[in-house]
Formats: sequence, C-alpha cells, structure tokens
Amino acid sequence: MWSQRSIIDYSLQKRATIFNFLKNAFHGTTSDPTDADPYLFKAAKFHGEETDRECPLCRREKLVELNYIFGDELGQYSGRLKSNKELEELENEHGEFRVYVVEICQRCRWNHLHTSYLLGDGRSRKPPRKVRTLEDEDFVK
Repeated sequence: MWSQRSIIDYSLQKRATIFNFLKNAFHGTTSDPTDADPYLFKAAKFHGEETDRECPLCRREKLVELNYIFGDELGQYSGRLKSNKELEELENEHGEFRVYVVEICQRCRWNHLHTSYLLGDGRSRKPPRKVRTLEDEDFVK
C-alpha cells in the first residue's frame, strides 16, 4: 500500500508472550494467549486472510490475519474489519486512519496483535454522515 506509514511491529511483545506462556505452562498461568474471543475466532474463520506464517504455538496451522480499522474520519465505520483489497481502496478516500492487524490460529486459538500502521492520503476530510438504521430512535417512530 502506497501510503503505509508509522508502522509498529509487535514481534517482541509476541516473543515475550510465547516465552512466558511456555515458561508457565505447567504452573498455571493467568494470561492465556489461546483465549480468543468467540467473535474474534468467528471473524477469523469467515473473514480472515491466510498467511504463509505457521502458528508459533501449535506449529501445525497457517496463521490467519484480520485487519481492523480505526479513525475519526471513518465515522460509524471505525472499528470494522477490512480485507487488504478494501484497504487499498480506502487509503485513497480518507486522510488518515489506523489499521490493526491481528493474527489468529484456527487450530489452537492463538491470537496476538501483529502490526499496526497508518494509511490515508493525508488530506483531512469530514466523517461520512451517519446512515440511519432500524435501531435509531429517530427512524423508528
């Protein structure tokens, strides 16, 4: 993606998480890196994009990535999942938004934040107008 900048790589955190998990595996740990939220696991199953990286815990399955987007300019669309193809389209439509890439193993349920980065063309825009839905109080009267 042409506008990718401010990249944060969480590989050191990931390595520390794996080390602590393996170190405390037999002593009972309070933090379990395989405790994926059911919604996260379901999103990975239906919307995840497979990578060429193996799971660092079970080493039997390829990891799946999910891209979550956040930004003021996105308005009500902030916090949604987007594919890599959709991200390429969005970077031309918005000035700046952050992408968080989460990796998940569908076998052992490993999950960890992989990277985050900014996308956008740098020109500020107003957030899109909120689209009314059936849940809106004003719409249902």
